[in-house]
Amino acid sequence: MKLKTLAGVGLFMVLAAGPAAAASCGNTGAGFDRWLGSFKKEAAAKGIGKRALKSLNGLTYSRQVIRLDRNQKSFRISQAAFIKGRVTPGRIKRAKQKLKKHARLFASIEKKYGVPKEIIVAIWAMETDFGANRGKMNVFRSLATLAYDCRRSKFFKNELMAALKIAHRGWMTPRQMRGAWAGELGQTQFLASSYLNYAVDYNGDGRRDLVRSTADVLASTANYLKRKGWRRGGGFKQRALAEWNKSRKYQVAIAVFAERVK
Repeated sequence: MKLKTLAGVGLFMVLAAGPAAAASCGNTGAGFDRWLGSFKKEAAAKGIGKRALKSLNGLTYSRQVIRLDRNQKSFRISQAAFIKGRVTPGRIKRAKQKLKKHARLFASIEKKYGVPKEIIVAIWAMETDFGANRGKMNVFRSLATLAYDCRRSKFFKNELMAALKIAHRGWMTPRQMRGAWAGELGQTQFLASSYLNYAVDYNGDGRRDLVRSTADVLASTANYLKRKGWRRGGGFKQRALAEWNKSRKYQVAIAVFAERVK
C-alpha cells in the first residue's frame, strides 16, 4: 500500500515527551544514531523484547530512501500514462491465469469478504507482479530513516514500532522483513500497521504470512478492503479503494485492471 498522497506534508519536529521518548527528527543523517538509540529505549519501555530490538542494531541512515521519497514520479504523469504503465497486456494475461489456478481460493475469499476476485488479483498484479517484486530493502532501515526524517516523522515512527511488534510476535523474522523503500511488506505491500490490524491466517497454519502464503496474502487484502467499507455487489469503483491507496490515479487503474480481467 503506497503513501503517495502523504507527499507535500510540511516539515515538523517530534519533540521528546519524556526520558524514553525518541529525540528530535532531522533532515540530514547527522543525528540519526542518537535518535535511533533514544527510539530503542522507547520501544523497550513499550514492551518490545530484546530479540526484536536487535533488528535496529547497526542501522544506518539511508540517503537512497530519502531520495526515493522525494522523487515519486507517478505524481507527474497523466492518468492515461499511469494506466498504460501498470495495466499491461502481460499482467492481464497472468492475472487470468492466476484466477484460473486459484479459482477455489478466490471463490472462497469472495464469498467470505464480498470483495470481487478481479479487484484482488488487480492489486496483487499492480503491487508486486504477483509477489515477484516485493522489494529487497531492509524494512527496519527504511522505516527508521523515514521516522527520523522530519517530513513524516510521526507517521513512520508508528510504522517502525508496528514492524518491531511483528518481529516481537514472531509473525516474521527480522531477516524476512525486506520490502519496498517505504517499508511495505508482502505480496500486496502492506504497511506494518496494516499488517498488524488486517492480516489474517487464512490457511490455518497459525501464522499471518503475507510473503509466502498465497491464501493469507489474498484473504488479508480482501479483509482490509472489507474493513475499510467495501460493499458486496457495489462494483469495482468503490471509495474503499481510497483507503488502499490515496492516489486517485492508482484507484482508477485498479478498477480498469479489474474490468479488463473480467
